[in-house]
Amino acid sequence: MTDQNVRWGVIDEESIAEAQALIGVPLRRDRMRWNQTATADAIRQFCEGVGDDNPLWADSVYATSSRWQGQLATPAFLYSIDATIVAPKLPGVQWIYAGTRWRWYDVVRVNDEFDVTAKLTDMKEKQGRRFGLWVLQTGEIEFHRPNGSLVCIAQGRVARTPRRKRSTSVEAAKDSKTDSTAEASVTAVADRPASSTTGSPLGSARRGSTPRLWEDVQINDQLPTIGIVLTLEQIFAWYTGAQGALHYGGAHEDGVRYRHRHDDFEINAKTGAKDSAARGHFSSKEGKDVGMGGTYDVGLQRIAWVIAYVTDWMGDDAHLAEADIDVVAPNLTGDTTYISAEVTARWFDEHPFVELKITGHNQSDRITTTGSALVVLPSTQYGAVRVPLFQGHHERWTAAPHL
Repeated sequence: MTDQNVRWGVIDEESIAEAQALIGVPLRRDRMRWNQTATADAIRQFCEGVGDDNPLWADSVYATSSRWQGQLATPAFLYSIDATIVAPKLPGVQWIYAGTRWRWYDVVRVNDEFDVTAKLTDMKEKQGRRFGLWVLQTGEIEFHRPNGSLVCIAQGRVARTPRRKRSTSVEAAKDSKTDSTAEASVTAVADRPASSTTGSPLGSARRGSTPRLWEDVQINDQLPTIGIVLTLEQIFAWYTGAQGALHYGGAHEDGVRYRHRHDDFEINAKTGAKDSAARGHFSSKEGKDVGMGGTYDVGLQRIAWVIAYVTDWMGDDAHLAEADIDVVAPNLTGDTTYISAEVTARWFDEHPFVELKITGHNQSDRITTTGSALVVLPSTQYGAVRVPLFQGHHERWTAAPHL
């Protein structure tokens, strides 16, 4: 057995140092791009993959009559331009999407084309009961139009965990408990208060063309809770509409080529064949093999749900400035994600902002998603929302004035 085979899938000082050497280095992004242009078809397909039929991005006639005077894309659409996964080196080490901090300086308009740059910005070594030593990699991705104007900066967070999972009776019991919970989750929905289904397939009440004014929003305001059940159909819809399979090789010939060039794969325990690193998103058995407890969701998809929840609440005339969302626990097929939020701050900094604290939990009251969002709202005092925020200066941002 070669030294390379011995170190495959292992996190050690040498593999960490190899990855750290790439901090600040521009990275190739062809494997992370599903779209390059926000065409009307691409926007529609992405929204169908998420389950977000907001007419501001789904209906060009409606959007043309809005204050934007044209069709927009959901802010989450940029996941299809670049998946925000920055996880170089550490060959054979499992990567699990951990979260994104999005900062949108501008809206995404129909037919916007994007130039993307990306770099690794940070690596933190972590210790955990389940995996022992693991690494959190953070990358920064900038989205510019061809004329150089900045639309968005995203920070993607990826957990790198060793594939050599300990096999203990304790873990087996955990997996068994998780599976039984997932099977019962659909009936558990009936035990929860029903949320409004007006306007959105995801269950959120859509504000739409009625402006939500900054002066009418107060600290401690509660947003309605919605519940979304994860199904295999939704996972398939995400891949076909939102990101394809490019991270794992795309169509057959390209997939074979990719697995010859990269160590981003899993070895089939029975045959020794290289298998897709995404297999746990489609198979309960494979999901257990990678330590997730069953078939599990795509972290980007869950964050896109949160973004749709916020954009439904804020209304057409507002602008989602930031969403900083952590994926903290697996969401298994059959699980229900209950998303809720409250207003935690309100201030003016060239623009009238409100801050939301966001929480997602499952039917067992386990927290699976946490984060925050910043929304710019129209105001009777300050007028309509103006973009780009802060004239598009990438070094300029804002923060809630918490005491």
